[in-house]
Amino acid sequence: MLRTSNPALSDKVWARSIPADQLQDGWGAPTQVPPGPDGASPWTPSRPYATMTVGGSVSATAVLLVVLVAFGVFGWNSVEAPRNALDSVALPGWIFLAVFGALGVAILTAFKPNLARFTAPVYAAVQGLAVGAISAVYQFQFEGIVVQAIGLTVGITAIMLALYGLRIIKVTEKFRMGVVAATGAIFLVYMLSLVLGLFGVDMPFLHDTGPVGIIISLVIVGVAALNLALDFDFIERGVQGGAPKHMEWYAAFGLLVTLVWLYLELLRLLSKLQSR
Repeated sequence: MLRTSNPALSDKVWARSIPADQLQDGWGAPTQVPPGPDGASPWTPSRPYATMTVGGSVSATAVLLVVLVAFGVFGWNSVEAPRNALDSVALPGWIFLAVFGALGVAILTAFKPNLARFTAPVYAAVQGLAVGAISAVYQFQFEGIVVQAIGLTVGITAIMLALYGLRIIKVTEKFRMGVVAATGAIFLVYMLSLVLGLFGVDMPFLHDTGPVGIIISLVIVGVAALNLALDFDFIERGVQGGAPKHMEWYAAFGLLVTLVWLYLELLRLLSKLQSR
């Protein structure tokens, strides 16, 4: 699902994720103080609790991906293959229920991050149904496109992780604001396209297979890829700041949202290239 640069993955989340009695001007408290001389987080919980780790976040992400793929297989199999090349491929009738269901669970998770260990797998399952069905439709129209999109998603994720880990890409406040603004603009364009589509009007160039349409898709893919840097930064800051254990699932949820968006945009881009 398209989303606005993980609004869920913001500093405000930390304040909602830690019980008030565990804070003593603690991590996520509304007042900021300078970091210590060693650069460590100044926030200290009033009593110890299990904290977020990189390994835990990776494990949670892996679990969500497994759930996504498992339900994606079901969604894929629910799409009937065309009998001949002239027949069109139709999405199953329940696809809109899956899409809006995933959106509803995502909103719930954003407002209740402490429930992420329960809601994130549900989101992955429902989103998997939709992604699997959409992938099957693309595959029937363009043979081999799904494997290409998956490979590109994995490759881009690996490259972004390397660029972030080597600090070639540094997530500064200006960088964060730029990515958020760009993602928000894309979200508004898609919403406008959806509304216009209800009246039979196509958004100019957005779905075009010409040079302008391809450039637009490349830009959107680039913005989606940059969102990965924000997700990595969110995990790193959460670990350094001693975020509570359940935030591993919340961070994994945010990363999964970005990966799904990137994958779907790559499907769109590849379909445009193959349609020329």
